[in-house]
Amino acid sequence: MTLAHFPGRDPFRMAAWQAPRGMRGWLTDDSSLTARIRSRCGRFSLQLVRQGKGCVLPDELAALGVQRHGALWQREVLLVADGEPVVFARSLVAATTIPAAWHLLHGLGGRPLAAVLFDDPRVRRSALEAARLDARDFRWHRAVQALGQPALPALWARRSAFRRHGVPLLVTEIFLPAIRNLNP
Repeated sequence: MTLAHFPGRDPFRMAAWQAPRGMRGWLTDDSSLTARIRSRCGRFSLQLVRQGKGCVLPDELAALGVQRHGALWQREVLLVADGEPVVFARSLVAATTIPAAWHLLHGLGGRPLAAVLFDDPRVRRSALEAARLDARDFRWHRAVQALGQPALPALWARRSAFRRHGVPLLVTEIFLPAIRNLNP
């Protein structure tokens, strides 16, 4: 899989080869992350953290091709393997595009987004981008908050845009420390 990275201040400008060897496979595998985690644990679950309108960063707006803030819908979840959260995922889409291109998101509830993204032949995925997020990044704070922990080390993340009928949905997956408990 080809990895892209952004120039400038976007934290997703790093190349995956800069990650520790044990993280590289997680950052570069373009198959369903949910399916990969499920295959490496005995019990998988998804915990819905938040769904609705919320704060969006400038680099996320750029990745979505949105010029100004507008109404953006977001969904944040924890992917849990054998009782341990291993990934904090954040999905963003322009709210006005949900009825036309991403109407399937409304009924998702606690089900993984992967069911929509990887089972629909009309969905196309961009190149994966890698980042190392720390306390200077809002997404790092959202992951820490979702875990209910006071602090975490810097966390590796990946993101890509999925397009359905030409409309982008940005998915960012932040790997939590417990991901190390699963074989890469």
